[in-house]
Amino acid sequence: MDLRKLKTLIDLVSESNISELEITEADGKVRIVKADPHAVAAAPVAYHQAAPLAAAPAPVAAATTPVAEAAPVVAAGHTVKSPMVGTFYGAASPGAKPFVSVGSTIKEGEPICIIEAMKIMNEIEADKSGTVTKVFCENGQAVEFGQPLFIIE
Repeated sequence: MDLRKLKTLIDLVSESNISELEITEADGKVRIVKADPHAVAAAPVAYHQAAPLAAAPAPVAAATTPVAEAAPVVAAGHTVKSPMVGTFYGAASPGAKPFVSVGSTIKEGEPICIIEAMKIMNEIEADKSGTVTKVFCENGQAVEFGQPLFIIE
């Protein structure tokens, strides 16, 4: 199942009154469970069995609802948002120098952080060149899909 089709299914579940959807196809099985917005979920809410390792975190990321109301709204600059649910790490290893900090000049495509999802370290790259003016997350902090991570101007 391709990621666009999976994203469409996730969007349909999140916008509807159903709380769970399970689809089995020749290339794998997908189960999407809508999280209770009042409960704190510690486990991933979706999985895809036949996907390659690099694509596995995408269903988890899109299965949760964005937490825009919990994040500050910032008008100035470009906001880099989390593409998935996971744990934010600002450096490649504990004690290492952070990829970026406030005032860092970055180029598009440079790594700016790591988000660990399902025990896979996903390097997040800058989608715009500029200067980092705000860092919203701390090392080891849980992040949601769509949560602001950085502001780049």
